[in-house]
Amino acid sequence: MDEITLILQQITTGFMLGSIYVTVAVAFTLTIGILNFLNFTIPAIFMITGMVAWAAAEHGFPFPIEGGYSWPLAMCLGVLAAVIASLIVERFTFRYLRIRHGDATEHAIPLVSSLGFLIIFENLILIGFGSEAQTFPEKFKSDIYIGEIIIGLPQLASLVISLIIVAILTWVLKTTNVGRSLRAIAENPDTASLLGIEVQKIVPLVFLFSGLLCGIAGVLFVVNYTEVGPFMGDQVGTKAIAAMVLGGLGSIWGAIAGGLFVGLLEALSIHFFGADTVDIAVWGVLLIFIIIKPRGLFGGSKVGKGKL
Repeated sequence: MDEITLILQQITTGFMLGSIYVTVAVAFTLTIGILNFLNFTIPAIFMITGMVAWAAAEHGFPFPIEGGYSWPLAMCLGVLAAVIASLIVERFTFRYLRIRHGDATEHAIPLVSSLGFLIIFENLILIGFGSEAQTFPEKFKSDIYIGEIIIGLPQLASLVISLIIVAILTWVLKTTNVGRSLRAIAENPDTASLLGIEVQKIVPLVFLFSGLLCGIAGVLFVVNYTEVGPFMGDQVGTKAIAAMVLGGLGSIWGAIAGGLFVGLLEALSIHFFGADTVDIAVWGVLLIFIIIKPRGLFGGSKVGKGKL
């Protein structure tokens, strides 16, 4: 390949990688856009999907059977585990603390408790399955060629699926009664309660959606990269936070733009400067961007106000 083709290949790879960041960034965006709460457990929930899916496929977790479960069933169990973990976090970082302490929980106590869940989840997986990375067999190995540029079919599918999911989520938020309730809570929870919206019943949906998004992102990651481990969510999670901030806090379409940009930046920095420069490039650009345009590409004046 000549240099221009190599750069085009890296741009293509960057957009495909960005599709994973997009889905996780949207999960972050939901909680911070609606609840004004940065949910630090999202990287762990992403990781739980991959580890539970691997354990189910290899060992028949949670009900051991010889030869393990089929690959599709294992992936479904991984997504289910992610949703359950997310709802557990909601129960003890939001519902219980708000019932017990009221407004005193805004916003540090839920944030710190979510960080505690992140550490607990990672260490439970570490104790249960060890620290070594585990490998899935490749199930979908197919490439599309556009001239000399190679596009992996699983990566392309990941990008398309991520965009479809975000489009569906946007439609739900804009047009359904549940979506209107969530947007009302984002605007003002007290006013939403006065209008008859049952906040305590609606808020768990935010965590259910974010858990589902993390689960889907975890499945897409496993399909593309076939490797899982107890700390697989840390790198993806930090890049997703960078994507969310670049796109604008609370903006779903901003999370898409930010995720694709971070994936592109990562691929190009590897190509030009080497893998060791990735974090410097991503976070350096983020810091510069915060100084120049702190609200992000699509950010408004306040988190949770008119975002969704």
